[in-house]
Amino acid sequence: MRKRALQLFVNCAVVSVILPSMPARSAIPFSSGRAVHSAQFAQNPQTQAALAWFKSHLAWINDEQARLTEIPAPPFAEGQRAQAVKVLLAAFGLEVHLDKAGNVIGELRGTNEREVVLIAAHLDTVFPAGTDVRVRREKDRMYAPGISDNGTGLVSLVAIARALHEARIKPQRTILFVADVGEEGEGNLRGMRALVETYRDRLKAVVVLDGSGTDHVTTKALASRRMEAVITGPGGHSWSDFGIPNPINALVRGSVRFLNTRVPATPRTTFNLGQVEGGTSVNSIPHEARLKVDVRSESEDELLRLENALRECMAAGVRDEMESARDRSKGKLEWKVEILGSRPGGELAGDSPLLAALRAADDYVSNASRIERASTDANIPLSLGIDAIAIGAGGNGGGAHSLQEWYEPAGRELGLQRALLTTLGVSGIANEKGK
Repeated sequence: MRKRALQLFVNCAVVSVILPSMPARSAIPFSSGRAVHSAQFAQNPQTQAALAWFKSHLAWINDEQARLTEIPAPPFAEGQRAQAVKVLLAAFGLEVHLDKAGNVIGELRGTNEREVVLIAAHLDTVFPAGTDVRVRREKDRMYAPGISDNGTGLVSLVAIARALHEARIKPQRTILFVADVGEEGEGNLRGMRALVETYRDRLKAVVVLDGSGTDHVTTKALASRRMEAVITGPGGHSWSDFGIPNPINALVRGSVRFLNTRVPATPRTTFNLGQVEGGTSVNSIPHEARLKVDVRSESEDELLRLENALRECMAAGVRDEMESARDRSKGKLEWKVEILGSRPGGELAGDSPLLAALRAADDYVSNASRIERASTDANIPLSLGIDAIAIGAGGNGGGAHSLQEWYEPAGRELGLQRALLTTLGVSGIANEKGK
């Protein structure tokens, strides 16, 4: 593994600013081209102080994770949690503001303010307003909806900001600590879209903290589309209006057709019928029925094929229902399929300095991680050719997106160190004490 990190660092100059052999008040230019061995990585005294801070403050980190998780952040209503994160980041010396999208942005200015490294964790959860998000602790686990996704990433963002503050580290490139909105579901990555639009000309790397674990790194963005099929009709009474066209019947007919759509194993392609809504009572013929569908693929062509298949199946379902209706005098069925969200694909280059920094950080903390494809905030920068990764923030979690979600903090120190070292690997350190 150490040979791998050394090889990857031949073209990664930024990380070399952390070498102890450098003068106390100097920084290595980004173009130096020097390679570093992972055994030497992060021996800078200030970096060592930041790494050590995590171990001595694990209880604080765990408590803050529970506190932030208990602040509701349902889709499109992340404001209360955003304010809590804003207060924390401001307390750690960052210049903090909320942008128009609702993202919390804390700036740690570097000596090179023209270039920016962004480290982000999403604020929102998948759970609707009113969900009980109180944290229950049992032995070594914490239980609550959203405790791991993304309570883990969010508190890690805050902890890394505090560790750098306590160690008095000033980066070369400016680091933006961002708690962003709209990552989940129909949020459609709106927070990250706004960030990239604002900082695109200055943005050199994005590190996304999402969930727990340290065994993976997402460098491949999984493309996806979220769609909603809506069928409307006249509606009526189940007895007196029996035989008129029924939107739910048409939706079922179309859904069954769509379920028979073939998808390839390669490129891997999936679809999910996730939500069905319709009707007002058991003895009413509904005037509307809705179906939400999630499709994902390694191929944009497959996404388009499934989108077209859904439209064709819904049209066929409506046609079949109209043909079987006994009474068409009260009106016909109408249908439409709308795109609720579209996430672009992309892929990080194998020789990326960001990937090199991650691999060297893995090597330093004796961690092995595999490359994965997933749908995360990293989709947006990757789709535009900006270096980006998504990683877990340590510890172990399970039951994501369920009411039984849990998190075990054991091992989180490694995840925090890995994320901090990766970030500094692409930001560099000005290495000036007292700043």
